[in-house]
Amino acid sequence: MASLLRALIGGRSEDSGDYDGVEFWSNPERTGWLTKQGEYIKTWRRRWFVLKQGKLYWFKESNVTRESRPRGVIPVASCLTVKGAEDVLNKQNAFELSTRTDTMYFIADSEKEKEDWINSIGRSIVQHSRSVTDSEIVDYDSKR
Repeated sequence: MASLLRALIGGRSEDSGDYDGVEFWSNPERTGWLTKQGEYIKTWRRRWFVLKQGKLYWFKESNVTRESRPRGVIPVASCLTVKGAEDVLNKQNAFELSTRTDTMYFIADSEKEKEDWINSIGRSIVQHSRSVTDSEIVDYDSKR
């Protein structure tokens, strides 16, 4: 897990203010409370999550402003799957976010919240995936 976060954050300091220009405090794609497992101490902690421009940020508080500093960030383009994980954790409303090397687990407050997060993150993975470039996309509906 620690290697996942170090690789995803890319060695940036949380205090650097360098979030690739993403204004996470303004018009996010999705926000909400989720419970996630700690990176080093495997306790479950409730955090405020913000999904915006292909990055999933988390904070201690829900009042996110320009001055807020994320506790962590995951570029979703590095993620391969997002899916339910009730059977893995034996907890209701659980889901997982996986890369090639690691898996992070989350618990939503309801089944609907879980499904909404899975759908939002899944869409973001597809939109920000490096597997298909804009020049490779074929629009079969466009008229010639």
